[in-house]
Amino acid sequence: MEIREYRPEDCREMAALFYDTVHEVNAADYTKEQLDAWADGKVDTAAWNRSFLEHDTFVAEENGVIVGFADMDAAGYLDRLYVHKDYQKKGIASALCDRLEENCAAAYFTTHASITARPFFEKRGYRVMKEQQVVRKGVKLTNYVMKKIFD
Repeated sequence: MEIREYRPEDCREMAALFYDTVHEVNAADYTKEQLDAWADGKVDTAAWNRSFLEHDTFVAEENGVIVGFADMDAAGYLDRLYVHKDYQKKGIASALCDRLEENCAAAYFTTHASITARPFFEKRGYRVMKEQQVVRKGVKLTNYVMKKIFD
């Protein structure tokens, strides 16, 4: 597996990975209605590309296929972290987070973690600051505002 910097031509493949991951990996923790509201298959790739270019964005690739991606802004907010459904539990998310955290000079890191991702972030030293309900397309989804503070 190779971790590399994002390139604009990656965006469409990343959007497909996002949809598949949400609908497969998060299905144990969210209803079909919630999954469809979260990832409807209609990503605004132009907006995503702008965001990825503004953030520190890394892609995990294996044999020319994108198997994961993550991005973090300069303030230490980890925006997106998704790993292909067929590549779960192989250290890809950890490798992506390691790279983002190493490259960011923020005083602390934050993320809005799904129910599914919460245990992963807790193992990385993130703590739940609050549980919240976010509304996507009129549907409520639970997630957690999490923060990692350095000792």
